[in-house]
Amino acid sequence: MTSSSSPSWSERFVVRDGVRLSCRDWGRPGEPGGFRGDVLLLHGLAGHAGEWDATARLLRDSGHRVVALDQRGHGASDRNPSDGDVSRAAYVADAVAVIEQLGLERPVLIGQSLGGSTALLTAAAHPELPRALVLVEAGPDGAKPGVQEQIGGWLRAWPVPFPSRAAAVAYLGGGTDAVGEGWAGGLEERADGLWPRFDPEVMVRSLDENATRAFWDEWSALACPTLVVLGQGEHGGIIGAEEYAEMVRRQPALHGTSLPGTGHDVHLEQPGVLHRLIVDFLADGGPACARHTDACLGVHSTS
Repeated sequence: MTSSSSPSWSERFVVRDGVRLSCRDWGRPGEPGGFRGDVLLLHGLAGHAGEWDATARLLRDSGHRVVALDQRGHGASDRNPSDGDVSRAAYVADAVAVIEQLGLERPVLIGQSLGGSTALLTAAAHPELPRALVLVEAGPDGAKPGVQEQIGGWLRAWPVPFPSRAAAVAYLGGGTDAVGEGWAGGLEERADGLWPRFDPEVMVRSLDENATRAFWDEWSALACPTLVVLGQGEHGGIIGAEEYAEMVRRQPALHGTSLPGTGHDVHLEQPGVLHRLIVDFLADGGPACARHTDACLGVHSTS
């Protein structure tokens, strides 16, 4: 492992089976009041560790050591893994390697979208590792044969290189500046403009299992406290009422809430609200309404 300093975080590298993984390590909090535990943040497909910066800073300032991982194939990690493996098992093994090599003790696993899938599968396969699980716009449903064509077509259609950050924000944000800024932050500046830090074909292969099967058995095997945060706006989220009801049926102690007016990128649109939800969940098990699907979906205030 090596590291290099940054004003707010240090970049650290973990190597597993020849694949180099980059992490943003926000370090231990410096304020008095006690250490509140470790957190590992996992971004979604085609994302990057930096999209968690606002949430990471808030969690660090509220007492947590926070590490955000650029998952294999993304960002500053190896973009075309030398072993060619972008299976769900490979993502899980990477998360475990980061936890072990960076000395995270029973971290809270927090993942958005495909990162939420990685967090879920890690918690199911290694129940001794996490203290708790937070899924943002992620669940166990799968078996969506068209997902690769849909996502691959979208990624290949990006008008790259983007001539400026403003152009990237406008295109990637879909009218929401916070989302556009989050996605644009993952781009790489080259002489001719801004380029994605991923290979679209690697992204498509990362969805192989999601296109063919669901993960209900893994969901049912979860043994740690779990919070699910859903977007609920004009353009999101991806978890429907039927899927959520089944999630509650299989995990009756589930904590869950939806944020009206947000889409799939809840962590970019409302990082302050998400931080508060996480802190409250870890402190007291979450709001009383959160255990009942009818009471939770659509009622949580973002004020």
